[in-house]
Amino acid sequence: MIICWWSGGITSAVACKIAIDSTQAIPVYIETGSHHDDTLRFKADCEKWYGKPIETIQSEKYGNHFDVIEKRRFINGPAGALCTSELKRMIREKWQKGKDIKGYVWGFEYTVREAGRADRIKTAMPTYKHSFPLIDAQLTKPDCIELVTQQGIEVPAMYKLGFHNNNCIGCVKGGMAYWNKIRKHFPKVFERMAKAEREIGRSCIRKYYLDELPLDAGHNQPPLVGECGATGEGCITSLSRDFYNRD
Repeated sequence: MIICWWSGGITSAVACKIAIDSTQAIPVYIETGSHHDDTLRFKADCEKWYGKPIETIQSEKYGNHFDVIEKRRFINGPAGALCTSELKRMIREKWQKGKDIKGYVWGFEYTVREAGRADRIKTAMPTYKHSFPLIDAQLTKPDCIELVTQQGIEVPAMYKLGFHNNNCIGCVKGGMAYWNKIRKHFPKVFERMAKAEREIGRSCIRKYYLDELPLDAGHNQPPLVGECGATGEGCITSLSRDFYNRD
């Protein structure tokens, strides 16, 4: 059994298509409960494109990342975020237990950064064969967007709003520019995270609690947040780096 991790983003969508056509890989989506509603539309479109369903697995304990944060009273730290382990890693490990999995297909795009991420995956999970079809084919995210739109499939709504990834809405590894963009497009999410920060006594960004964040903070920076990834494999490294470089 070859598993292709479908994350809801453009790059994983194309990687899964390549893998399905060449190896009959099984696409699997780990639902966090925190996606944009349009992600399910995109999932349905991809299923038509693939000619097969995307299997969905989800935590039975937590409904979304806020559920984890508020019940566990923890936002993030140098080892990462509990939402990653509770909503993705542990769900993956439970689901794959007892299955004859030969390898995984990952939707890492063709960049130096993603190539390094691919190397870390191979080191962390040496007992499986790992495939990176976009890196092998030298396909970037813009290339993937073009390939998807050529199929008549609209890109996920989060990209249209200017976000670079289709992560959970209100990701705890976002920076000031990201959170100001969340405040603009998803004010209720912003307010809920700001309230959670005060109750827990820990901010998810540098310098400020969200309720203190100036409206122009990060105005000269792109509203980037790193790709969490289909199984959370992109989260821990980014959070650890940012945690130790806080002002």
